[in-house]
Amino acid sequence: MSVRFDGKVAIVTGAGNGLGKSHALELAARGAKVVVNDLGGARDGSGASSDAAKAVVAEIESKGGEAIAHGANVAVMSEVEDMVKQAMDKWGRIDILINNAGILRDKSFSKMDLADFQLVMDVHVMGSVNCTKAVWEIMKQQEYGRIVMTTSSSGLYGNFGQTNYGAAKMAVVGFMNTLGLEGAKYNVRTNALAPTAATRMTEDLLPQEVLDMLVPEAVTAGALTLCHDDAPNRMILAAGGGGYASARVFETDGVYLAPADQTPEGVLANWEAINDTSRQATIEAGMKQSEKFLLKAQAYLESQK
Repeated sequence: MSVRFDGKVAIVTGAGNGLGKSHALELAARGAKVVVNDLGGARDGSGASSDAAKAVVAEIESKGGEAIAHGANVAVMSEVEDMVKQAMDKWGRIDILINNAGILRDKSFSKMDLADFQLVMDVHVMGSVNCTKAVWEIMKQQEYGRIVMTTSSSGLYGNFGQTNYGAAKMAVVGFMNTLGLEGAKYNVRTNALAPTAATRMTEDLLPQEVLDMLVPEAVTAGALTLCHDDAPNRMILAAGGGGYASARVFETDGVYLAPADQTPEGVLANWEAINDTSRQATIEAGMKQSEKFLLKAQAYLESQK
């Protein structure tokens, strides 16, 4: 099948460079009208310039595509709302949102200022929240929407020196999980992309021969898979260096302990059974975990009659 976005309007945040630029260019090449958002700051979030976003728009237009630039700081809701208004005024709809904007303030937790922790949370988490909130009702009313969060292996698995970044990137997974449930009946699907690519974020963290393999375009193939007509819902897609994998949270079947054994000692005595992965499964909603435990308790009570 051919993946096209003709007639669709997409907003890509942080699209002046790196992954966001790659996403914007490929969406436009496949027919989408694109809002190229970029504050134009440095990797740590300092400074601002509209030059990068305008250059991406010029590249799209030179190839016959349609695009506009907007320098909204995604952490400021009024600026995000203005960006969405401009898109609606020009094209009348918004079909795709890729929450890609991000910054790094890496330090070990002992050395990290709380201001650096807060700023990373503001950009990655509240930036994604603000942009999603600004388009949510539009997508519900038109009964079509595709939203992509950008998570990271740093959030899914941890990475030394990135407590702020890891916390933020795991937060957007929780955000995605619930949005996927709430948007499903309106055909608004939300997914998460966990990328590995050579960008400003990684240029001094990896050797050059590795960076040469991690082209942004390989990640963009995954991003566009998550926002086309037949996109999944509530999926975490890892992509990098030509490799693609899904990341999922599994929960073991677990055990039920009789009231007398519901103690730390009882839990430790059943540690092996609690960690037994032979019957692990994905949990599709938070209440499903409660349901599982209640059914185990009910089965115990029935056995005591």
